[in-house]
Amino acid sequence: MATRLPEVLIMNCKSKWIIASVFLLSNLMVEPAFADGSMRCGTHIISSGERRGPDKYEVLKKCGEPTNRSGSTWTYEQSGGATRVVVFDHSGKVSRIN
Repeated sequence: MATRLPEVLIMNCKSKWIIASVFLLSNLMVEPAFADGSMRCGTHIISSGERRGPDKYEVLKKCGEPTNRSGSTWTYEQSGGATRVVVFDHSGKVSRIN
């Protein structure tokens, strides 16, 4: 019994490592799909160029307060060091996300 316990622990650690690796790789593969013209805010995705795109209120509600506001340009510092710039048009709708 004592000789089997380490084998079980090793298998358990290996399976956790495999699951974590698959999760990480799947997230890395999904992120580029949202890289240009949209951004992720928690569980929400904000996209530019939609016919009925989000306005300033919706962006604030989903993404929170921006790191910097300069007129119609808002800057968000996201996890991992990414910086996203949201530009609003004259009506307050998202026109571009860089």
